Amino acid sequence: MLYLWIFGNNVEDEMGHWRFLGFYLLCGILAGLAQYAFASGSDVPSLGASGAIAGVMGAYILRFPQVKILALIPIFIIFFTFRVPAIVFLGIWFVQQAFYGVASLGAPVNIGMESGGIAYWAHAGGFVVGAVLGPLFGLFSSAGTNTFSEDNS
Repeated sequence: MLYLWIFGNNVEDEMGHWRFLGFYLLCGILAGLAQYAFASGSDVPSLGASGAIAGVMGAYILRFPQVKILALIPIFIIFFTFRVPAIVFLGIWFVQQAFYGVASLGAPVNIGMESGGIAYWAHAGGFVVGAVLGPLFGLFSSAGTNTFSEDNS
């Protein structure tokens, strides 16, 4: 939900409220289908909004790739903050989800849905779906009242 709060308001500003709602729901449905396609034999039920939120993140990376994200990085017991471009921050997140998704396909160890109920394929699939559907839902048309700039992150 933190990621939805951070990234969702800017995507919603670009699309408008109603288009964003449809976009969000469609991303969630298609992310769930991606999870099902790759883990259809799983006995662990899948429920949540993380695939839809990943779709919002996929749209965000297209529309605001250079916006600086304030990231908290723990190094041992000391916490540092860095401003990282969204393309780097979200790119690392996507690669991590895709890696765990691939590892869950054939690994005999418990990675993926079977271990803790994390739907890695819903995350990766939702991200890709959001990047594809974002422009179709007006991501670049500024349908809303966008006042966002790089300094507002």
